[in-house]
Amino acid sequence: MTTTGTTPAARRPRTRYDERMYALMNRREGAALYATTRQRRAVVVAHVLLTVASLAAEFSAFATATVWLVFLPLVLLIPWCIATGVLNAATRGLLELRTRVLDERQLAERDRVRALAHRLTTYVLLCAVAGAIVIGELGGLTVGGAVLPVLISAFVVHWLMPLWVAGMTAQDEPADETDE
Repeated sequence: MTTTGTTPAARRPRTRYDERMYALMNRREGAALYATTRQRRAVVVAHVLLTVASLAAEFSAFATATVWLVFLPLVLLIPWCIATGVLNAATRGLLELRTRVLDERQLAERDRVRALAHRLTTYVLLCAVAGAIVIGELGGLTVGGAVLPVLISAFVVHWLMPLWVAGMTAQDEPADETDE
């Protein structure tokens, strides 16, 4: 048996779940929220800020034993979910839909976005390590207490970077001829 054949593997058929998610990710009611590059980038920035604010509140709550800070991420969760939905709609579910639902162009775009996002995440992690070393050496602070927040932050950035990159790099929809 040889493995050099050019016959692609057969794709599994779409399920009802696949069809429902595809329809959900391709709804156009909220298109005005992400119609231009500027709007999509604003949503990405808002999403990043909401994520950072939630993490900062949690870390501050644990570090200072301030109980009310624990509840701040719950307040920020609703706008964070809305921003996530806008980004998923802007990318038409590029990162959320199963492989069998996407065409070849979308699969290539998803691979490109993931590669770029993970490259950026590598740089973020490198900066975090360098920052921890600088804080430990120059500032004379104990870095041990910062290890858990840094690890959690690294996980969150690694998890969300593909979504942020997809939102930043999504192309504008072509204008309809009837809109002219």
